[in-house]
Amino acid sequence: MQRSFSLSLSLSGVAALALANATLLPAAAQDAGGADDLGVMEINLKDAVKFNWGFQGALQGAGTPNQAGIGGFLPIAVGENSVFFADVLLNANFADYGGYSSIVKTEVAGTTISTSSRLGYRWLNSDRSWMYGVNSGYDSRPMNTGNAETGVTLYDKESAFFQQIAAGLEAVSDTWNFNAYALIPVGDTEQRLNARYLGGALDTYGLDVGYFITPELNASVGYYYQSGDLGTADGSGVQVELDYQIADGLTTGINVSYDEAFETRVSGNIEYRFGSNTTAAETKKKAWQKPTIQALSESVKNRNIRVHDAVDPDAKCKFKLFPGSLQPSSWSALSTYHGPNSTKSLWHCNPGAPDANANGWTKKKRAEENL
Repeated sequence: MQRSFSLSLSLSGVAALALANATLLPAAAQDAGGADDLGVMEINLKDAVKFNWGFQGALQGAGTPNQAGIGGFLPIAVGENSVFFADVLLNANFADYGGYSSIVKTEVAGTTISTSSRLGYRWLNSDRSWMYGVNSGYDSRPMNTGNAETGVTLYDKESAFFQQIAAGLEAVSDTWNFNAYALIPVGDTEQRLNARYLGGALDTYGLDVGYFITPELNASVGYYYQSGDLGTADGSGVQVELDYQIADGLTTGINVSYDEAFETRVSGNIEYRFGSNTTAAETKKKAWQKPTIQALSESVKNRNIRVHDAVDPDAKCKFKLFPGSLQPSSWSALSTYHGPNSTKSLWHCNPGAPDANANGWTKKKRAEENL
């Protein structure tokens, strides 16, 4: 791979030399030339950076849902070497896999609609070997809740609504790419999910460093620090990601992350963008495929509101007593107290109670009379 990469650099050098001496060639020969005759300095950004829109989807990850939606990139102002842009997403969030919670204990139920918007500015350096960018914006995430991932029923289920503001920095060359980001929840950042758990949106600060193995294949490794949700999720994490551009506008990827709160999570994603550049001449399209040029009109990364649930320290065990042999099917933990009235006492505790077993159920004895 390194040998082929060195070879491609050598060929790029030859192409650059050919461009420098292009004035010595007959006009007809230049017209008949290949894609290498169009260098990055000759690209008109108003031709290369266009409005694009399309679809995206992702599988649930560390605090993020299964989702699919539509998005669009709008260049507001394109200069000689820069672009000011808006980037918006609208996603449908679906239920978690059965028995596997994306927020640790409580399963997320579907379906809700989340939004993400960014305003940003990207520019190229003098020789167009690097693209730099800054962006900021707002994200929202409604969330419905279900039962525990163990299958135990959780009572008093409630829906939640989380919001965050975000900011990011980018740097992309033909070889390396860097992405620093901050996701900061605002408003009611901790909300009740059910009788046992609270859910909290996490502050997340991270840096991803990527390397283009080929112009179509990018591998990155990242570090992030997260905090929030009653302090139960505080700590560092790492993630690795591999993205591959299958065809013009079609990209797929896989992400693996680890931190103490979520442990190991594996997620996949796919994105397809329709744009005006697909009808361009082949020579221009090849020149526009340089990572620095493509990065000018790519969708901003790291936009999900990440949620983690934690036990409410003030929550109490739900319990009920039934006389005689009566036992409703909705109750599963049974113990007997032989008191003056021979009352049969039945208790149910939600997962996370101090004396609950692995499945969330516990048995207690309590004397209650005249029930």
